[in-house]
Amino acid sequence: MPKTISPPALIEGSFERIIFSPDGAVEGALIEIHGTTAQLVVDKHDEATGAQLRAIRARQKIVALASLSEPSDKGPSDHPVYTLSKLRSVDGAKPVRAAAAPLKAGYVGSVAAFNYAKHGEKNGVVLDTGDFIHLKPEGFAKLGLKVGDRVEADGDAWPLSTGRGYVVEASTVNGKPVHRKPK
Repeated sequence: MPKTISPPALIEGSFERIIFSPDGAVEGALIEIHGTTAQLVVDKHDEATGAQLRAIRARQKIVALASLSEPSDKGPSDHPVYTLSKLRSVDGAKPVRAAAAPLKAGYVGSVAAFNYAKHGEKNGVVLDTGDFIHLKPEGFAKLGLKVGDRVEADGDAWPLSTGRGYVVEASTVNGKPVHRKPK
């Protein structure tokens, strides 16, 4: 988890979408706060909060207890990053768990949104099919993808925790190899 630089406080915003970890779990969410995008990061062991986030739909109003995270030494963030302590309400009601949806296969689609690492740097794309193509920040920078671009990705894949798509650990994207640093 990122280190925080503020005590937990209530923040309110409009839910945009889930952020995925490289293994396809829910890592957090993007929300809009007063016209600015912000990122909420969830502890990787907090499956209950991940399930609550999966049940939220775009533009629903959320209230959360969160702390502002300090800048990462891994690179600059595109937006403020908060560590989520607790989701308090969704459209004024108590948050609920999500039900699983059927999986769908295929790693071809158009870029619908970007995905972000915990420190706020772009690390992949979410396709209009619901599939998450994990590229790591250096792979994302190399490919220069934009929203709307068509993507054909190959690589190892497994179901997303949302039950609505796959995470693809990309080895090639649009026929170009995505060179990865060894772990």
